[in-house]
Amino acid sequence: MSEGLASEVAAWIGQPRYEEAGEFDVERGYMLTSLASVENGNPLFWDERVAKEVAGGWIAPPTTLSLWFRPHSFAPGRSEPKQPLQVHFDLKRVLGLPEAVMTDNEIVFYEPVRPGDRLTTRQILRSVSEPKTTRIGSGRFWVIDVEYVNQRGELVGRESYTGFGYVKRSA
Repeated sequence: MSEGLASEVAAWIGQPRYEEAGEFDVERGYMLTSLASVENGNPLFWDERVAKEVAGGWIAPPTTLSLWFRPHSFAPGRSEPKQPLQVHFDLKRVLGLPEAVMTDNEIVFYEPVRPGDRLTTRQILRSVSEPKTTRIGSGRFWVIDVEYVNQRGELVGRESYTGFGYVKRSA
């Protein structure tokens, strides 16, 4: 166990947390809005003939993987706001590290995501570093994986985030 790491946090390492289904199906309108916002004219996403030839039909742009889990600011019956990457916020709270930045993000894609898919996600804390001091403050680095699975149980993507939670250096 890392130096001074709370046993609660140590128990999270390698354990899936916050497994949840997306609030809505993958939908082509969201895909097109996302593509239009960055002026992505790739015919794979706009031309049905190209999509069929290359991918066997419409697929979601890989860059929209996390889009299907960005919580809406309102949903009927929800009493608490949802946050993406909840493990990150749990770490900040339990470790008493009020500030945090993401220092690295890597995404690996597997099966394509298609319109009509309903994705499920889960977060896995991979590691928490020993205490470190950087120019912005003292704290710990952590690595969190977010796995995305479709309704057929196929892994469609994995995002890996490295964060640094810290207490600001005094001036």
